[in-house]
Formats: sequence, C-alpha cells, structure tokens
Amino acid sequence: MLRDRRPDESVCNCRINPGLMTAVTGHHFARPGNRFWPVLHAAGFTPRQFRPAEQGELLDHGLGITNVVARPTARADELTAEEYREGGRLLAEKVARLQPRWLAVAGVTTYRVAFGDKHAAIGPQERTLGATRIWALPNPSGLNAHWTLATMAEEYGRLRTAAFAES
Repeated sequence: MLRDRRPDESVCNCRINPGLMTAVTGHHFARPGNRFWPVLHAAGFTPRQFRPAEQGELLDHGLGITNVVARPTARADELTAEEYREGGRLLAEKVARLQPRWLAVAGVTTYRVAFGDKHAAIGPQERTLGATRIWALPNPSGLNAHWTLATMAEEYGRLRTAAFAES
C-alpha cells in the first residue's frame, strides 16, 4: 500500500470494496468510466491521469490504495453492515501498522458504517486512528452522479492541500 514514505507525507485512499472488474484485473478502480483516476489527476495528486494498471506509481506520489471490505461485488449495496464494521476494524489495524498521515475514505456512508459515526459528513473527520487523520471523500463511482468530476476534484483537492501543504 505505502512504501518508502514518511507517514506525514502519505495519503491512503480507501475504497469501499473491489468491483468485479478490479477482481478480474487486480487493479483498483478498473471499471472504464470510474472517475477515481480523472479526479485524482484533476485534484493535483498526480502529474497526469494514471490508468488502473499504473496504480503502483501512486506510491511515488505518497499515495496508496486499499479497501474497507475485501470481498468483490458488482455493487456496494451487496455488502452487509457487519462486513463494513469488520472491514473498519481490519482497516484500523492496517492504518496502525502503516501510519499514513491521512486515511481518505471514498464514500461517507462507508465511513459512517465502518467506523460507527452516523453523523459524519464529507470532509475531515474529528476521529483519528492514532496519529492518522481521516477525510471522508465522495465515492467516485458513476452511481454517485450528484457529485460531478469538478466537484469531486475540488473536494479531493482540499485533502491534497491539507495533506501536502502542511508537511
């Protein structure tokens, strides 16, 4: 997930779970049309738009990717609340081990269920995991159509500014 980076220089992007295309290819956000890669670039995290097969290059930019739930599904609504809660517990253990500066959870509902915070909103959270701060981001899935590429890039850009301008 993260390598050769000081914790204060890293952002761990956490998606809900692997989609079926990710399960087949082994690459995060692999479905054509998923807006993660364009949003990451538009927000200034990467110098160009990466392809899913280039996910390993994110490490050179202080970024990593993981999941809340490991089980692949066609849609996130196929997951149970228990899977989210257990995934949140396992994610907290992973964060404690890797100590990224920020954990960026894609999907405020995912964050709410996984961490038991029913009042969370998009943006930085009060809760931390040790020294790791948490930011709930809009889910880049095309099913989250009320967030446009531009509005998502703006929110992701707020995280980028917080994560890298403070170093």
